[in-house]
Amino acid sequence: MDRKDYISDSEWKHFMSFSENLETPCVVVNLKTIKKNYQKLRENFPYADIFYAIKANPHEEIISMLNEMGSCFDIASRYELDKVLKLGVSPERLSYGNTIKKAKDIAYFYEKGVRMFATDSKDDLKNIAQFAPGSRVYVRILVENTTSADWPLSRKFGCHPDMAYDLCIQARDSGLIPYGISFHVGSQQRDIGQWNDAIAKTKYLMDSLEEEEEIKLEMVNMGGGFPASYVTPANDLSEYASEISRYLEDDFGEERPRIILEPGRSLVGDSGILVTEVVMISRKNNTALFRWVYLDTGLFNGLIETLNESLKYPIITDKDEGCKKWGEVVLAGPTCDSMDIMYEDYKYSLPTNLKPGDRVYFLTTGAYTSSYASVEFNGFPPIKTYIMK
Repeated sequence: MDRKDYISDSEWKHFMSFSENLETPCVVVNLKTIKKNYQKLRENFPYADIFYAIKANPHEEIISMLNEMGSCFDIASRYELDKVLKLGVSPERLSYGNTIKKAKDIAYFYEKGVRMFATDSKDDLKNIAQFAPGSRVYVRILVENTTSADWPLSRKFGCHPDMAYDLCIQARDSGLIPYGISFHVGSQQRDIGQWNDAIAKTKYLMDSLEEEEEIKLEMVNMGGGFPASYVTPANDLSEYASEISRYLEDDFGEERPRIILEPGRSLVGDSGILVTEVVMISRKNNTALFRWVYLDTGLFNGLIETLNESLKYPIITDKDEGCKKWGEVVLAGPTCDSMDIMYEDYKYSLPTNLKPGDRVYFLTTGAYTSSYASVEFNGFPPIKTYIMK
């Protein structure tokens, strides 16, 4: 694995200097990378409104910078709402994108000025009508799961297009504004064609509502799914933009509705490096071919997306440069839980002279690491995030 494929020499030198004396484990986030990724997204989708999915990385400095750059925000809970409002984000630039929410939370969002809500069920829509009267609602439709997404989504969110049709009618009849349709094709989606199918379904649904019910929807929320740079290759963002723009043109022509994107991983993933330390190296028997390398972080403190070896992070060690002998390893975390194994079937090759105390660096860990980390499992504190400017 060539480190230069992921981070330049100058950026690596800056990072090594910045992280040299930091206690491990920790995540170092480069704000300049996020700024560059946001600008690239805007350049490739000039017609779209960007709603950053805060759950990917809710660090205040990230939110503040994106706010200054004009980003809107996808909010999942009242706790995220409180954070962004405290940082000066206007409620008009917020969307309550979680379809699973308490009635009192809907009321709280409405009280704070939020007027755009996602939904996918009759009961949730009733609560929105009661506690957020007159608000705009968009209905999330189910997109069939595929193996082309490294972190595929379950059937937890969304509904069949037939039900989405009925929900839009219910929204209108209950005094809400049926505003649009949303979908999500899966996180780290490598098959660009998945957007084609979802856009076509959305267009058919919107046409049916306008022709049969005189409900003209104004917005399509295409969610996230754009990739970050992991081991498994994916197309450049420009390829995604070119194809998706063509799909929109084919289906909507000059009558393209408002387009919303909800990037998370693609904005912040490449910005982070998780710094760990080797705790112990062992073999399970005298003739074992593979070493077990135990690190001071694992599934429960930043690397949950290695569950089922779904995401494969680029990994660098202190001993890589000039190394002449490498060996395959199993990578595991420090907790007393047998699930705390990051990679066992997929074998990384690490230097054979790696020893306890050496550092191991997981690249592309700016998204869904610190925000997924446990609070106090085995007494280990949550992993810290440091911002590098």
